Amino acid sequence: MKKLAEFYRGKAKTVYTTDDPHFVILEFRNDISMLDGKYLKQFDRKGMINNQFNYIIMQKLLRSGIPTQIERVLSHHETLVKKLKMIPVEFVVRNRAAGSIVKRLGIKEGQILDPPLYDLFLKNDSMNDPIINASYCRTFGWVSEVHFAKMKELTYQTNHILKNFFDDAGLILVDFKLEFGLFNDEVVLGDEFSPDVSRLWDKKTLKKMDKDLFRQSLGGVIEAYEEVARRIGVSFN
Repeated sequence: MKKLAEFYRGKAKTVYTTDDPHFVILEFRNDISMLDGKYLKQFDRKGMINNQFNYIIMQKLLRSGIPTQIERVLSHHETLVKKLKMIPVEFVVRNRAAGSIVKRLGIKEGQILDPPLYDLFLKNDSMNDPIINASYCRTFGWVSEVHFAKMKELTYQTNHILKNFFDDAGLILVDFKLEFGLFNDEVVLGDEFSPDVSRLWDKKTLKKMDKDLFRQSLGGVIEAYEEVARRIGVSFN
């Protein structure tokens, strides 16, 4: 598979076209950002860690019946994936209270949310990804009702699978974001799953081991990313 031109540059990944129109290459960069990319920093090894972390998670989901865009890892920083027509709606799953919901509702960080909360956001950085609901999706035609129902079903399944997976690794899956796209008109899980787009706490100490270390200037970002990656089976040899 030959890498061609840069197709899209996100906050922490670059997408390249290939000589096969059905596939693209994701390059995981060392960048980490907050405030929708307004503040950016680089950490050595971060792209490599997220690339390997994402592959492990996507393979786990694929084996559990969740369709993903993942194909194969090409290098430390690059993975070959199916080219999706991305749906501009993000699903956020909250198993515990953290981040924006704590400020929005005035609830205590760490509060167990039972049943979990499922939020929808319009993927639009210029508008700070506004919160929406299913009614918006229907009215503005962002996603068909059939595809929306499938996205919702896959989101619930993913939460069930990964809560148990991370629990076995001594971690609490606090919350996470999912993005979907269409491949041959079928809903497929896309983008990435990493400590950049999820919150993971140590089960015993409740220590934060994700991007909040960067957001809150707590330090130890790469060390935490490497630790959670090792716990789920990533090898850096």
